[in-house]
Amino acid sequence: MSKHNSLKAKGGAEGKRSVMKRFERVKLMKERGVWKEGRSPIGLPKTKGEG
Repeated sequence: MSKHNSLKAKGGAEGKRSVMKRFERVKLMKERGVWKEGRSPIGLPKTKGEG
């Protein structure tokens, strides 16, 4: 089954993601010293990136 034309990427290049994956948020929180070991990775607070 093929993709509908409206769902295909145009130009081939993807833009920058505006959200972080869970493992990226945990890594950033560890770097900032906010992460506590043993904490659940579910329900993390919103985290702003470097940008």
